[in-house]
Amino acid sequence: MSDEKDQDQSPEEELDPQKLADEVAGGIEEASGEESAAEGEEDDQALADEWAAAMEEAGETDDEEPEPEPDPVKQVELDELQDEGRPGGNGDNPELEVILDIPVRISMEVGATKIPIRNLLQLNQGSVVELDRLAGEPLDVLVNGTLIAHGEVVMVNDKFGIRLTDVVSQSERIHRLR
Repeated sequence: MSDEKDQDQSPEEELDPQKLADEVAGGIEEASGEESAAEGEEDDQALADEWAAAMEEAGETDDEEPEPEPDPVKQVELDELQDEGRPGGNGDNPELEVILDIPVRISMEVGATKIPIRNLLQLNQGSVVELDRLAGEPLDVLVNGTLIAHGEVVMVNDKFGIRLTDVVSQSERIHRLR
């Protein structure tokens, strides 16, 4: 059959790839014919039977809906929370208990001055730096750089200490922060 078609075509005629593909596909269908259609139906039926058997083993059939599996999460009822007071509970300021153990840096400032770098580089042992405070004036007590009090120097067991003479009020401390 194909030999006749090849002889009919002249070398000048071009081959149509689509037409050639259709002819090949038609030849395959003719060769397999009705046998393949019957085998296809048998294969489909065998596959459906296998699925039906598997569904029966799993306990499911087409007639009934599959039962949902029980939820492994259990609901638990919890008691209502009660306010039993705050830590410390000494009544004055319970919010303060939360921060009482936080470390802070406390420092005493004798005085301060501004000098140019040229003069700073010329300092050596025995140099005197003039401060902005008079002798006998109280020192500043700073906590994390914030002024909280004034005091005077004292000696305690051969160590320096400071006696607070004036504590800055809370409102004044807040005002200085701004």
